[in-house]
Amino acid sequence: MRRKQASAFDQLAIRISIADFDALAASYYCTRLGFEPFAYRGLETGSRHVASHVVKQNQIIFVFESAYEPNNKEMANHLSQHGDGVRDIAFKVEDIDIIVKIAKDRGAVIIKDIWEESDEYGVVKFATIRTYGDTYHTLIDRSKYKGSFLPGFQRLPEAAFTKNLPKVGLNFVDHIVGNQPDKQMEPVAKWYEQCLQFHRFWSVDDTQLHTEYSALRSIVMTNWEETVKIPINEPAPGKKRSQIQEYVEYYGGAGVQHIALNTNDIITAITNLHARGIEFLDVPDTYYDMLRNRLKSSSVYILEDLNILQKLKILIDYDENGYLLQIFTKNMQDRPTLFIEIIQRRNHNGFGAGNFQALFEAIEMEQAKHVVFNGQ
Repeated sequence: MRRKQASAFDQLAIRISIADFDALAASYYCTRLGFEPFAYRGLETGSRHVASHVVKQNQIIFVFESAYEPNNKEMANHLSQHGDGVRDIAFKVEDIDIIVKIAKDRGAVIIKDIWEESDEYGVVKFATIRTYGDTYHTLIDRSKYKGSFLPGFQRLPEAAFTKNLPKVGLNFVDHIVGNQPDKQMEPVAKWYEQCLQFHRFWSVDDTQLHTEYSALRSIVMTNWEETVKIPINEPAPGKKRSQIQEYVEYYGGAGVQHIALNTNDIITAITNLHARGIEFLDVPDTYYDMLRNRLKSSSVYILEDLNILQKLKILIDYDENGYLLQIFTKNMQDRPTLFIEIIQRRNHNGFGAGNFQALFEAIEMEQAKHVVFNGQ
């Protein structure tokens, strides 16, 4: 039986480092993905070093940041090494002192020890620790704070330009995937067990997740309440460079490959995301032909219209208990270091293992477009 961890975790915000275009990136996520401007910290609020644009959709919060000063080596080095991508996955916690003490005692690298920030709404306690690669987890204790976000941030009014756009309906962060170099998945999983008291929720290996050319292994880590899920992936040997290995090479090491956002109505969400201009990975129609054949011998009944799912290229994975629907955007920037997954669950707690072959094949088609032709 698992021993309950000392203090609960919950996702609060995802900090994304952007090369001087944080305001444009925030606007892009609002116009294309259905977020709303939520908060701002910058020169006008007294922040002299970093500009932070916060966008929100239901429980999902993204913070886009860039540096003001040319000598901000921390951000400059990170962007030079990794490009645009997730720098920090922040967790709301109940007792930061106990969590940090345990993490310290078990060998976690503390980037910044516990500190406090305050304003007229109260006090917030923070601490930042290093996880895989150059990715951080900032722990945030808001138990004595009544403000809408965090001290130092100015709340933003609702944006007029989004009112006439179709609503998307993304509700919360379902999971956040971290890609690792080969042979690093297991040490990272053990780090979450030891330092953050997470446990293993789900796992697959390359005998289950592979195509003719590439394969991966994955362990999903979760907190005691199983409200935070972090799949840890690594490549497995194949005929070609796998999409996991390609990510690691372009990102310059381990990092967040994609963010999965949960919705209650994926058909409406994807229809409206198409209308907003979001592009998704293509899936061959043969996938749906095979799916229909498999479903004939299954007890699972898909409530959604399969013809609509096929038209929208939404994938389906199922077991004896239920099913999930999922789809993946193309990369959110030129460097292939971050994309978004949209997922709907109907009594299914997996991560689309049955869809990995179709996903891999779709990504491999995108990888083929990355080839640099040199005239030979």
